[in-house]
Amino acid sequence: MKVLISGGGTGGHIFPAVSIANALREMDPTCEILFVGALGRMEMERVPQAGYKIVGLPVRGIDRSRPWRNIKVLIDFVRSMWQVRKIIRDFRPDVGVGVGGYASGAAMKVAAKMGVPILLQEQNGFAGVTNKLLKDDAQKICVAYEGMERFFPKEKLILTGNPVRQNLTSGTKEEAIKYFNEEFGVHFTAEKKTLLIIGGSLGAGTINQSIIAHLEELAESDIQVIWQTGKNYFADCKAAMATDMPNVICTAFISQMPLAYALADLVISRAGASSISELCLLGKPSILVPSPNVAEDHQTHNAMALVNKDAAVLVKDNDAQEELISSALTLIQDNKQLESLHQNILKLALPDSARLIADEVMKLAKE
Repeated sequence: MKVLISGGGTGGHIFPAVSIANALREMDPTCEILFVGALGRMEMERVPQAGYKIVGLPVRGIDRSRPWRNIKVLIDFVRSMWQVRKIIRDFRPDVGVGVGGYASGAAMKVAAKMGVPILLQEQNGFAGVTNKLLKDDAQKICVAYEGMERFFPKEKLILTGNPVRQNLTSGTKEEAIKYFNEEFGVHFTAEKKTLLIIGGSLGAGTINQSIIAHLEELAESDIQVIWQTGKNYFADCKAAMATDMPNVICTAFISQMPLAYALADLVISRAGASSISELCLLGKPSILVPSPNVAEDHQTHNAMALVNKDAAVLVKDNDAQEELISSALTLIQDNKQLESLHQNILKLALPDSARLIADEVMKLAKE
């Protein structure tokens, strides 16, 4: 079986694509997989690191601020479609998988025209532009949220959830305390509550600013804090800390996320699709701060899917500096509310998503 997987631009598209590829390889070690991405984008580096071959297209997004530049965008898109024709003729895929992003638009559109059956995977609660444009070309559309018939034909939808990173549930609280104490020179204990603050690999500016504004309150509280700033903000965040804050870990990156999650009683996070899927799988009570800097405000839609089921708390980005830390300090001491959020978010978990999607890919290839 040969599978063409296309998409990328952000980690939110790349990670599910690689997870699906890994699941396909596990189910069929003879499966041949070729990725198609956009030149100069993150996937051109991440996909080879994961052990897969990728071909880059000269495709890019529409420039809304400088519309005159879109003539070049259109020319590049047409060039990409011609390049995809050659890729498909040479590779001869049995099925195409689109996960969103610029490259996916060109690759899946051409593949469908050349008779290749298509499966789309939509990560968010508000469908992306590329997947909406491809909906008529696809035979199956795997989604992570209910109610996606707002965007896609109902008969094509399969509720699979989003793939999450492997071994996420492997850590224990005891292992976590040992690791963080040794790695960061703190004295965390199992008896105290732990607040985990995550902003992704680059970091979340609003969340970091909110922490900086209320560092004293966190330092004086009876809780433990693991604050992942992202590499772009680490220097400023570290500089803002007083010399003596033994209950606060400030780090650019957390290499042992399973242990961080194992220790966390409450998580503050953006509302990206992958983050929400991880929180659901682990049943972690969370305060979500949707990023306003994303297409079609899709993070708010992701967050509201949980908030409407009493499975998370939402703090708006422009309210975060005032409300985020006070809400967190109140919630983390409210055991009844924490347990309610834990139970409700667990109900939304869809485990084995990568395998479920891979299974649908294999069925489609055999049809």
